[in-house]
Amino acid sequence: MVGTAPMVVIASPAFPAKTLGQLIEYARARPGAVKFGSSGIGTPVHLAGELMMQLTGIKMVHVPYKGIAPAMTAILAGEIEITYVAVLTGLQHFKAGKLSPLAVAGRSRYPALPDVPTAAEAGLAGYEIDFWYALLGPAGMPAPLVARIQRDAAAILTTPEMKESLLAQGCVAAGGGPEELSTRIRSDYELWGKVIRTAGVKLE
Repeated sequence: MVGTAPMVVIASPAFPAKTLGQLIEYARARPGAVKFGSSGIGTPVHLAGELMMQLTGIKMVHVPYKGIAPAMTAILAGEIEITYVAVLTGLQHFKAGKLSPLAVAGRSRYPALPDVPTAAEAGLAGYEIDFWYALLGPAGMPAPLVARIQRDAAAILTTPEMKESLLAQGCVAAGGGPEELSTRIRSDYELWGKVIRTAGVKLE
């Protein structure tokens, strides 16, 4: 595992809900009133909204766009209430006060957003979504070679220079081993497979 980049639940400043808890309460009291934008059907952003609805029982309207850039334009224009983005995508808008970060969907708070709670801290346990980056190789690689690559990569990832470089790109350095990565892949397959089946998501 090289690093992770958590998603952030973001809202238009005009949206009355200012926290994740308030968003859930607002949506629960007004089924279908909240529109969430995504980068397209079946994308991680779309599935982030589906997972939130499945965990909370709220009903939101999915508005798919052809990429995250049009979705960001839509939320800045007030056409949708919320969306989900990687930290780096929304950071400049957060700093300018044009968009509001409600929660970080990661296991811990993001260094560049120390005042933004995790979803679990905001009351939504189990809502952990992040993009992850890893080194993969062909099946059957000799174990000593795998161990050497993992050891060398982990050593690089622990250096201050690499941590700083990755953080500037919106990614937190990791460096976990093959077993941890395999567990993560299996867990993600299980989670997102269930979300897709439950929501009946079909690619177009």
